[in-house]
Amino acid sequence: MSPVRSRGPVWIVMGLVLLLTACNSDRPEPAEADVSSAGLRLRVTRVATHPFLSRYRLTLQVDGPQGCTETAELFPDTGYAGRRNLYEQASGAMTLVGQYDARVIDQTRCTIRLVEFQSLVGQSKFLGAFDVDAEKRWQFIPASVRPERPFEKH
Repeated sequence: MSPVRSRGPVWIVMGLVLLLTACNSDRPEPAEADVSSAGLRLRVTRVATHPFLSRYRLTLQVDGPQGCTETAELFPDTGYAGRRNLYEQASGAMTLVGQYDARVIDQTRCTIRLVEFQSLVGQSKFLGAFDVDAEKRWQFIPASVRPERPFEKH
């Protein structure tokens, strides 16, 4: 048997391992942030929608102080645009801002509203971001760990 033929199965196994590790799992990946000042827990869950490309469906769930829960579908991550910055407004409302959408979370009414970027004027405090870390894990990264990264407007 030639040396090239005996390596054939090894190359096939290595190729399959590389292919499987490159595939996205459609397993939900939740990331949570507790905002004690507002009495809120926010969870942004991402689910892969394509086996090889960086495409994800994003869902926001808010658990309010009176036990209320509200859920909203966010603009999908269609290629490295999944990061969502979280801010606390001077009014006490929370704002979740992405590359292509912005949501205002009102804890007193337990609502999530899609808003225009232009309506987000005024003072706000950056609390952190839902994003991937250095190991490519989806999580909430507090402002104390990583400073604010603004979005590039095209």
